Amino acid sequence: MSDEGRLIAGRYRLAEQIGRGGMGTVWRAQDEVLSRDVALKRLHVQRHLTDDELATLYERTRREARSAARIAHPNVVVVHDVVDDEGLPCIVMEYVPSTTLGALLKGGGTVPPGEAARIGLGMVAALRAAHAAGVLHRDVKPGNVLLGAGGRVVLTDFGIALASGTSTLTRTGEIIGSIDYIAPERMRGQKPGPAADLWALGATLFQAVEGRPPFRKDTAVETAYAVVANPLEPMKLAGPLEPLIEALLAKDPDARPSAEATERALGAVPVVAPTPFTAGAQAPAQALPAPTRREPSPAPIPAPAPAGRKRRALGWSAVAVTVAAVVVAGGFYVVTRHDEDGGAGGTAQGTGTATASTPPPVPADFHLVTEKTLGIAFPVPDSWKRGKATSEEVNYADPSGLAGLTIDIVDPAGPNPVSHFTNIEANTKVNYPTYRKLRMQRTTFQGQPAAVWEFTFEGRVRAFRAIDFGFGREGDREYDIYLSAPDKQWDTFRPVFDKVKAGFRTLR
Repeated sequence: MSDEGRLIAGRYRLAEQIGRGGMGTVWRAQDEVLSRDVALKRLHVQRHLTDDELATLYERTRREARSAARIAHPNVVVVHDVVDDEGLPCIVMEYVPSTTLGALLKGGGTVPPGEAARIGLGMVAALRAAHAAGVLHRDVKPGNVLLGAGGRVVLTDFGIALASGTSTLTRTGEIIGSIDYIAPERMRGQKPGPAADLWALGATLFQAVEGRPPFRKDTAVETAYAVVANPLEPMKLAGPLEPLIEALLAKDPDARPSAEATERALGAVPVVAPTPFTAGAQAPAQALPAPTRREPSPAPIPAPAPAGRKRRALGWSAVAVTVAAVVVAGGFYVVTRHDEDGGAGGTAQGTGTATASTPPPVPADFHLVTEKTLGIAFPVPDSWKRGKATSEEVNYADPSGLAGLTIDIVDPAGPNPVSHFTNIEANTKVNYPTYRKLRMQRTTFQGQPAAVWEFTFEGRVRAFRAIDFGFGREGDREYDIYLSAPDKQWDTFRPVFDKVKAGFRTLR
């Protein structure tokens, strides 16, 4: 049974699963007291652990919240609340629409040195704030760096952070963290200090510009040995960042530059202006596709063929789509130990039959429209006007013509909407070079397989952002809900998508 729609602690309504891994699941949820989106991180039941190990794990989760709550800084995620749900700890956090640096670099991707410096400045600012509050992060890595709207950089996941005056919550000989980013002194069993976080920052910057962790070997043991003993290999793409990265990766913590010196060095590197969210030269290997279609007039990109026809022309792919365990589709993360991207895994695909649920009341300033040709009904803002309609899709646009909603049908549906979106994305990448994926992931909706795809692209005069949500079972129909709007006004228009999705109903 899906948890979608369930109320946690009498306050937080689960809306959309945005991340999943071996340790826990992250949801976008609605705070029904304050009427705002939040990210809720809920641990999984760990049946293989002893009672003592479970107690330690749960305390680590609560410590994550306490540690992060001690740090008030725009480059550190805001923690709102800590609650329990059926005995499992849940952390309620600021919802940051974003991708991760880890997703951006997946598969050997890189960013230019100037962009790496910009991201590094946000990271070191977060570390300075954390260290000033007496908190060591201990798991700085690309997967824990969120790249949000307006170029915002956010350091996340203080789940294994160490605050001054607390016990370590580890057994003798146990090292917690991601092996590629653990400083040499921690490998040797020495007590870490702020310099260990700066070493991890250096390792993250190295991967950002070179496309791989600095000491990665075939096995974890070989990697650990290389971190402690091997010299750093010469860099090929770091450019002006090379001296700083080399200094940060010094084996001796006393030889590394301070956070203040690191900040000055990063500030001296010419910084490039970020593109919305991802800011890099290469889009992440598994982000959301930008439908090469559906755009209200005036269209920020040339309008492609209607969605339904385009999809059938592309055909259905048999390629399996892997979803990262730490996709921060809406912007958050799951605790990991050894994998830079949060561990293998993915969101389970729904297999049950569709369930008829009672849609919520039509929101204020919306009206319910019925599209009999398509066999659907959904709420639309009162001020939005109906545009082009075919036997496969219908369009609505806001009064400015810059934000638009499209509902379309794919009949018959393919194996999963993710396969469908992946096909569209392949065409989009070729035809629209400004496309940048934010996320693409499996989920479920009304008991059926579903997918969500979010991305940005550049129009003639402004940047746009879009979200596409599809659901439906193979052999039946797939329904797609698509919204695009100017990136700078996304916070204004995103609620329209949420309300249309919540009130969407079929008439068959």
